[in-house]
Amino acid sequence: MSNLPGKFMIGLTGNIATGKSVVRRMLEHLGAYTIDADALTHRTYAKGAPGYQQVIDKFGKWLLNKDGEIDRKKLGNLVFSDVEALKQLEAIVHPLVRQAAEILAKRATQPVVVIEAIKLLEGDLRKVCDSIWVTNAPEDVQVERLIRKRGMTRDQALERIHVQSAQSAKVAVANIVITNTGSYDDLWKQISEAWKEIVPGASDAATDTAVIKKSATPAGAFSVKRGKPKHSSPIAELITRLSKGARKMTAGDVMEDFGEKAYMLLEQDGQLVGLAGWQVENLVTRTTDIFLEEHADVQKALETLIKEVENASTELQSEASLIFAMSELSMQEDLWKQLGYERRTPETLGVQAWQDAAIESIPSGSALFFKQLRQDRVLRPI
Repeated sequence: MSNLPGKFMIGLTGNIATGKSVVRRMLEHLGAYTIDADALTHRTYAKGAPGYQQVIDKFGKWLLNKDGEIDRKKLGNLVFSDVEALKQLEAIVHPLVRQAAEILAKRATQPVVVIEAIKLLEGDLRKVCDSIWVTNAPEDVQVERLIRKRGMTRDQALERIHVQSAQSAKVAVANIVITNTGSYDDLWKQISEAWKEIVPGASDAATDTAVIKKSATPAGAFSVKRGKPKHSSPIAELITRLSKGARKMTAGDVMEDFGEKAYMLLEQDGQLVGLAGWQVENLVTRTTDIFLEEHADVQKALETLIKEVENASTELQSEASLIFAMSELSMQEDLWKQLGYERRTPETLGVQAWQDAAIESIPSGSALFFKQLRQDRVLRPI
């Protein structure tokens, strides 16, 4: 894997609440293909995956839920209270994760591939990396994030932080250290500077202040572009206005959003008339925000916008697209059918990773529309 022609492999790690996933997402915005190795771990023992029977044979059928899937909570309670059991589980899943990561890296068209893993330095994945990047944050920042984002008490947060290996040991072996104190502007600058060392001549996403330019498309036609941090203000204004104040966004809020999702911007005659907020996580596309100006042709606007989300998702090797439609858009079933989507509930999606993605992402009051983007799936029996 480390000898893949034309690939530069970045291994990304760091302790809990230091911002690994945010950094991975920002690198994706800059043009890298990114892999969440920890998410792949769950896929290795899903029903039909190559680790499924191995885990059952090792630990027993009592782990299965009513759908025949391995209950991750039961498995977690077992292995995190028994060091030997954890080693046995890792012996099953780590080789499969590396196989899956290798498949994804080989398929990627992007020259830079990022592998995020909490135990990157302890396993074989470290050997395939050309550069080790470590996210770092002061302990008080870690505690604040765990309380705010995961609902932990201060004591719980400190316990989770202290149970992990020393952050200083990770920093000591890093080629690049990203210090994440909570400023998204500063984080973008650090990542952009490090990115330019890998990709000479790359643009600086953090400091580029250009405005949205008029499209060269024919008058009245729609065009789509990827949103960048420089577009934070117009994105915030559009969401605030079209949600009629239900979602009051600032440029800073959008900058924070860029650590979790991407935006597709829909233009007509050089004006921003709509957007989609989406992400590909664990090989599943999740579109949670769609906003359109009232005067826009809904059918043509959606066709243009969703097509570009799907094209970008294909580049990221997404298996399925989940769209969470609100208000009037949730009632446009015929239109969604024309785009290849069908109305579903999470429980009917069939594949555990797709169900998990739907349950994790579905906003209250939204309707779920589903489309499978490709038939072959990583981590079927290898």
